[in-house]
Amino acid sequence: MNKPPPTAPAGEIRLVAPCKINLHLRILSRRPDGYHDLETLFLALPHPADELVIRPLPGDGGLRLACSDPALDGPDNLVARAYRAYGEKTGFFPALDVFLDKRIPAGSGLGGASSDAARMLAHLNDRAPHPVSARELSDMGAGLGADVPFFLQDGPALALGIGEKLSPFPLDLSGFALVLVCPGERVNTAWAYRAYDEQSENEAPALESLLTSAFQRNIRPFCVTGLPLYNSFERVVFAARPGLRRLKETLFSLGAAGAALSGSGSAMFGLFRDREKARQAAAGLVRQGVDGRLVLP
Repeated sequence: MNKPPPTAPAGEIRLVAPCKINLHLRILSRRPDGYHDLETLFLALPHPADELVIRPLPGDGGLRLACSDPALDGPDNLVARAYRAYGEKTGFFPALDVFLDKRIPAGSGLGGASSDAARMLAHLNDRAPHPVSARELSDMGAGLGADVPFFLQDGPALALGIGEKLSPFPLDLSGFALVLVCPGERVNTAWAYRAYDEQSENEAPALESLLTSAFQRNIRPFCVTGLPLYNSFERVVFAARPGLRRLKETLFSLGAAGAALSGSGSAMFGLFRDREKARQAAAGLVRQGVDGRLVLP
């Protein structure tokens, strides 16, 4: 006789934290505060995704956080920082036990930590006796990380500023299949920005329109609804990690119509017009020892 599936403890909540890719990422300029103005197109993907398992605790406030990757335990985890930021803003410090199951590779440019933080902020705001407005929550998220505000809203979004000025973007990928590649390398975002600044310090900033520019540094420029796939980080990341450039070229050789790095990498994606070619490409990458997966559709 089959046993029934285990039931969750009373009060337990499981929150899915999806990843994202940047279909377009253009660095415009470095700001006086050290951040960079960007124009980028965010798209959330259903997997890989992290999971937050949240259980209420008796007693006064406090967060007990554990992670499937012990290296990410501790007060510097963005989930813990989001909990503190919300409490400092609102005075709401519920007693919680949180287990973070990490499935989005760290250092991949997929926004895992930002997505986790957004899920924590949204969870707290849903349960606070005096919730803050969506604008205040987004501002709180921007103080934690440039990608957090995106994960607090729904649907593809065009982002300006450091990524916090979001506008819904009408994106239709129904004619494409998307293969996501996670090479397993970690690329430090702070390093990528420094390398970009060093390479660009003597160049005049390019101010072409987002939707009309011709981007010469991309391999085989490709547009989705008029928007070119492009990532400003590729020139410095590929120079330092030639294996990643070769991986992008492999996506083209396997039939991708367009491909790009996500964030500062190391993850990248390919868009295929033929789903069967996309499936074969993902399987071929796996045979080569690379984490390639068909994500959409």
